[in-house]
Amino acid sequence: MPHRIRLLALDIDGTLAGENNQVNPAVLQAIQAAQAQGVKVAIATGRMHRSATRFHQTIHADLPLCSYQGALIRDPETQITYQHHLLPPDLTQDLLAGYREFPLVVHIYINDELYVQTANPLSTAYAERSQVPLHVLGDRPLPAPATKVLAMSEDTDLIDQLYQEFRQRYPQEDLYLTKSHPTFLEATHPHVNKGQALKFLAETLLGIPPAQVMAIGDSDNDVEMLDYAGIGVAMGNANPRVRSHADWIAPSVEADGVAAAIAEFILN
Repeated sequence: MPHRIRLLALDIDGTLAGENNQVNPAVLQAIQAAQAQGVKVAIATGRMHRSATRFHQTIHADLPLCSYQGALIRDPETQITYQHHLLPPDLTQDLLAGYREFPLVVHIYINDELYVQTANPLSTAYAERSQVPLHVLGDRPLPAPATKVLAMSEDTDLIDQLYQEFRQRYPQEDLYLTKSHPTFLEATHPHVNKGQALKFLAETLLGIPPAQVMAIGDSDNDVEMLDYAGIGVAMGNANPRVRSHADWIAPSVEADGVAAAIAEFILN
């Protein structure tokens, strides 16, 4: 008898929400059906906490929200913060100096606010999609330690090149580097990834084993989460690396893949 799934963890972009930046009715209905069977539902995203909160509320997630790859685990209802891993300031400065050698747009996330050093169209579009304000620093120093630093370029080959280069420059015990999107290179505290966040929700908060956990994602930053879960599901729109870590491949986000995965493993 396979283990009954008791915790479902969902990525947002490319998993829960597609081009329309919304949760489709079929997906919402499937999540509600899972919850009616007693399954706890959580979001694990690279997004800012404030940007992910509306999705948390839309699906009536009943566990703390894991944002910034799990660097921040906070309950949007109670505002209780369970974990908040910050980047060491000297490492942040070193990273920013390294990024200045390349044609990149760099986002710095501090206290759930988005900072850039200069205004630019890419950041403006990102802020609008994320529905968050954009703060331009100019020459001012960072106001506090950062939760995440994101380097962005529409040149995906450059992002791939930097991903390899910076992973060699910074050992895994110093920095967690990942991609949540082909145009994003994201850096957080070395203890941070979605797998660790999911482990905290499952084992510390719920007291359940990985075998009773299902995770669904589509990007490189979802790999640790898929590896941790008893059932790891990759979306049909996931890249080959992510798919290779999955137990099952769902239809794409535009084809409501989350609903199909829930039907396959939870509602059957």
